[in-house]
Amino acid sequence: MPPDPDTTRPDPTLPKSLGDPEQVAIRRTLLDAAHVTSLRALARRIAAERSADVPDPDPLDGGIEARLLLLLETPGPGIGRTGFVSRDNPTGTAANLFRFLAGAGIARRDSLIWNAVPWVIHAPGALNRAPRRAEIAMAATYLAPLIDLLPSLDVAVLAGRVAGLSREPLRQLRPGLPVIAVPHPSPTYVCTSPMVAERIRAGLDEAAAILRRRRSSPARSDG
Repeated sequence: MPPDPDTTRPDPTLPKSLGDPEQVAIRRTLLDAAHVTSLRALARRIAAERSADVPDPDPLDGGIEARLLLLLETPGPGIGRTGFVSRDNPTGTAANLFRFLAGAGIARRDSLIWNAVPWVIHAPGALNRAPRRAEIAMAATYLAPLIDLLPSLDVAVLAGRVAGLSREPLRQLRPGLPVIAVPHPSPTYVCTSPMVAERIRAGLDEAAAILRRRRSSPARSDG
């Protein structure tokens, strides 16, 4: 008779699965995959130049093959628990994002989650805070090398005020790229009004429609 399943461990197909150190270890074995190595190199470059931690992209997501870029604000002070930018992180923001993306039917392989200010700005033990103007200005210099790594990009979703500042730079870097602004998925914002969640859902539904339309377009089909 097989042993009972271990119901104390998070299910990797559910939100907050990276709260389990074993799941984090498994995810780390995938970090040498070709679709994330150049993004990791960019993260290491930023970390060296800013003298701060920069989390890795989630290797279960699309990496450089992503068709949707979702920009958040900046890594939270608890990012060191996993070292990933991921919808599976054990935070309220990540759990909301997991559910919103799943609800829109956006496949993981089509998406890359990144931060507008990609390095950790919080001092050890400090509370979360918004990026300062100088940090936002410094971060803007890393948007072009990120976009250069995403040749298949079909749409960008900017979550929150700080990410929203990337709208015009994105349009200059990738003319014609649809750019959609949504509220930040932090529980702090989502709980303020039912309209916040509705705006996030509407924006991600619009992005999903763009992905479907472009996947079926003759230009995309002909390669």
